[in-house]
Amino acid sequence: MSGISIAVIIVVVVGVYVIMTYNGFVTLRNRIKEAWSDIEVQMKRRYDLIPNLVETVKGYAKHESGTLEKVIQARNMAMAAHENMKEVAQSENMLTGALKSIFALSESYPDLKANQNFLELQRELRDTEDKLQASRRFYNGNVLAYNTKMELFPSNAVASMFKFEKEEFFELDESEAKDAEKPVSVKF
Repeated sequence: MSGISIAVIIVVVVGVYVIMTYNGFVTLRNRIKEAWSDIEVQMKRRYDLIPNLVETVKGYAKHESGTLEKVIQARNMAMAAHENMKEVAQSENMLTGALKSIFALSESYPDLKANQNFLELQRELRDTEDKLQASRRFYNGNVLAYNTKMELFPSNAVASMFKFEKEEFFELDESEAKDAEKPVSVKF
């Protein structure tokens, strides 16, 4: 084989590698977008359920307007938070905490606790939270694969050549995660 043939083969191999690596980054980036879309669908479903839940609780817990206002305020903040991943995570954590307080109210109101509409809304919210958690895991798994590929040699050269940027994980801060696990106390 001549030197020109070897050079052509090397250029073709490198070219194929760059194309395959680039396409791999595009695929992972699109999976991240799809996973984020799934998270947004679940968050919207939760946002839509909250007003119904608040209205149901209002009928039974008339003097708990402060708790209900906090839930609505947390919902509105969560709906408006889309600046960055950390802001979205913080607002969603606040909303989760506010929802815990509304469910804690049901313990003090037996009629509310037995209300079919409240029970159905509670079940739907629990189901939505489970789907949201699964969507977060799927999103974070795709971000991990994408970011790992960006750091590995030689794909990191392709990533920098085409200016691919790292993605942020959607996760709780340690202090917020611990606060979300604490039981909510409701005092009258």
